[in-house]
Amino acid sequence: VQLQASGGGLVQAGDSLRLSCAASGGTFSLYAMSWFRQAPGKERESVASISGTGDSTHYAASVKGRFAVSRDNAKNAVYLQMNSLKPEDTAVYYCASKDGPVVGGRVDYWGQGTQVTVSS
Repeated sequence: VQLQASGGGLVQAGDSLRLSCAASGGTFSLYAMSWFRQAPGKERESVASISGTGDSTHYAASVKGRFAVSRDNAKNAVYLQMNSLKPEDTAVYYCASKDGPVVGGRVDYWGQGTQVTVSS
């Protein structure tokens, strides 16, 4: 599975941004998808996950209510809508997938990151 993330950029606090991740290889609906992020000097953390069918989502407490993960299995794509962005959301964002449609467990495939920078 190959993953290509896009949509990062420089925004101001309070703005919105939408990240996209295009997947190729395999049957997309059989993979649970996740977004992770890594800020400078910090460990990579899970931000949001979505099941293969899209009917189950999970969010980190720090983004719950502000971020929304979705997927379009017809387009082999997963999205992360980020609203009310804060400077602490600044990080490199990665999309990832795991074998199996259920959220949770080890990540099997990583995409390249896309930088999100939120200025105050």
